Amino acid sequence: MVTFTARRSEPELVRPARPTPVETKALSDLDDQWSLRFYESIVGFFRSPPGESVKPGKVTQLKCGGFVIGLHMCHCIADGFGILQFIKSISDFACGELIPTTLPVWKRDTFTARMPPSITHVYPAYKTFIQGLDCTGDDVMLSTPPQSMEVQYLFFGPKEISILRSHLPEHLSKSTTTFELLMAVMWRCRTLALGYGSSQKVCIMFTLNTRGRSINGESLVPRGYYGNAHFSPMVEITVNELVTKPLEQVLELIHKVKLGTTKDCMKSMVDLMALWRERSPFGMDRTYEVSDTKWVGGNALKFGKAELVAAGTPHAGDFTSKLISYHTKCKNKDGEDSTVVSILLPKLAMVKFTKEMAIWLKK
Repeated sequence: MVTFTARRSEPELVRPARPTPVETKALSDLDDQWSLRFYESIVGFFRSPPGESVKPGKVTQLKCGGFVIGLHMCHCIADGFGILQFIKSISDFACGELIPTTLPVWKRDTFTARMPPSITHVYPAYKTFIQGLDCTGDDVMLSTPPQSMEVQYLFFGPKEISILRSHLPEHLSKSTTTFELLMAVMWRCRTLALGYGSSQKVCIMFTLNTRGRSINGESLVPRGYYGNAHFSPMVEITVNELVTKPLEQVLELIHKVKLGTTKDCMKSMVDLMALWRERSPFGMDRTYEVSDTKWVGGNALKFGKAELVAAGTPHAGDFTSKLISYHTKCKNKDGEDSTVVSILLPKLAMVKFTKEMAIWLKK
């Protein structure tokens, strides 16, 4: 049996070089939404070059020469790309740079509600709330206590992805991203495992990053912006439709809502979030939330010569964030790019989910 000994050092306060300015910074209306009011835990693993050891202070050192960094962030302040930018700035300073690679900007008015607001687009799950109807609150995912839940991390290498793509027609197999493919398959297996009624409606909500997008040549997000800059398109269908329709039809619905998330749609959702800031905008009944964080790290984040090789959210800390399935990037034993996806389910449902996934992963 493999044993692992952790030695905890005394905490050390890192003081700023000069007094911190006293001022008030307003969040954007996208930052200040109810669903982002939680703390996210993140763990990053760094690999040192062969035969070398990188030793930055105040981190967990490993015998192999690598190290681990743990973070705890308030999601209202930054999203995944934003926190990466923050860590990269720290690594720049740790490596002797006088100025970070990317200078931070606030500019939270980038996602500020219009006056007067204009609600021209509403995601399906918001409609019940706006119409004043009560959510049923009968989802087993929301009623099961945390101690009766189980988390699993599913590994998908090139072999597993190839098998899943074989279930699609050739034209769709080439145009579908790995994130979309895994999301659709896992949504189906998760729904079956949770035993929802065939006529009940289920939703999938996934992140859509606005960084790098432009309208008429103008970038939607300024360089250096580290606030939240993502939206969450949603697909809603009945359980019967999800589990009986061919997989390609489910993927076509996902593609449709992605294309439908236009600039006007995004402005409308910011207006709506501002109107309902102090309350939950919708119930998460029978909603599967998925976040693609593979694009966050890539090969861009290095601590000197040490490279980020894997990162993820541990099953610890705030329970809200664990309801989300995170897609993170890693490498398999052969050095090939692979994906790890977290999934949280009641223990009995996890057994059935595992069996359903095994069926899809057979040639």
